[in-house]
Amino acid sequence: MSEAAIAKKAQIVDEVAEKFSAAASVVIADYRGLTVEEVTNLRKQLREAGVEMKVIKNSILSRAAKQAGLEGLDEVFTGPTAVAFSNEDVVAPAKIMDEFAKDAKALELKGGIIEGKVASLEEITALAKLPNREGLLSMLLSVLQAPVRNVAYAVNAVAESKDGDAA
Repeated sequence: MSEAAIAKKAQIVDEVAEKFSAAASVVIADYRGLTVEEVTNLRKQLREAGVEMKVIKNSILSRAAKQAGLEGLDEVFTGPTAVAFSNEDVVAPAKIMDEFAKDAKALELKGGIIEGKVASLEEITALAKLPNREGLLSMLLSVLQAPVRNVAYAVNAVAESKDGDAA
């Protein structure tokens, strides 16, 4: 191989290693058997959620994972591999790909990375079951509002009982 080709591959490995390190979560899947239309639809759904999906050679993925300090991913880097990177929402790639895999049986999730730690298929599917960021924020908001709402009900009940006593 020429030195230029080796340098280009080394640059790609560096870029992928940087994506692994910077990502909030990464989902690795086997896309063999998906139609072009299905892949296009999946990419569109991921893009709308701010997730980038790439098809990368397993040898490059393996070298990039080692460079990023991620061990135990070699067994998932087999066959045609699609990788979804999310820098912001930890849940989005897992949720979208898991939902898509229910309809498109050819898409097979293999594992991934959650906040810099290698994750098994079980951990990725468990992550997919969590609510997204907006859902978690709304849950937090309702928990924070509950004490205020309870105080308002108590004050209102006291005021109504005093009105009832005065009559």
